[in-house]
Amino acid sequence: MDKAEKIAFKQQLKRWALDGIGHRIAASREAIDQAQQAANQEEKSSAGDKYETGRAMGHLQKDMHARQLAESLKELAALHSVQTDVLYPAAGPGAFVQAEGIAFFIAAGLGRQQHEGETILFLSPHAPLAKLLQNKKPGDSIFFQSKNVTILEIF
Repeated sequence: MDKAEKIAFKQQLKRWALDGIGHRIAASREAIDQAQQAANQEEKSSAGDKYETGRAMGHLQKDMHARQLAESLKELAALHSVQTDVLYPAAGPGAFVQAEGIAFFIAAGLGRQQHEGETILFLSPHAPLAKLLQNKKPGDSIFFQSKNVTILEIF
């Protein structure tokens, strides 16, 4: 891959991550709406405790999804700040790290993903593994999944 292809590849990964986080945000918003509707639809019955329990459960669900939404929005903002139009000599935010048998993209915590037939581990820059990779260069090794893995390329 030449310089332009590497940058285009990282930008494609970033767009893919933005789409993934966008789907998370949409799902969280939908779940919040559904939880609110469920809480609002609980009808008062002769068993008042059942009514109160149903409403409380709806509010707990709404709160949980609201926290997930807040985390996704924070991750989205962090991802927007990641620069993918730069080729990096060492691992850090915005870097694509190709190692033996696995690749890492340090931009957003989406976990292990399949992208165009390749397994790529999308890491938040704040994740412990991203911190372990920080400032590593091609030829350096890390201990990953119970074995030493050599970094082959970083861009």
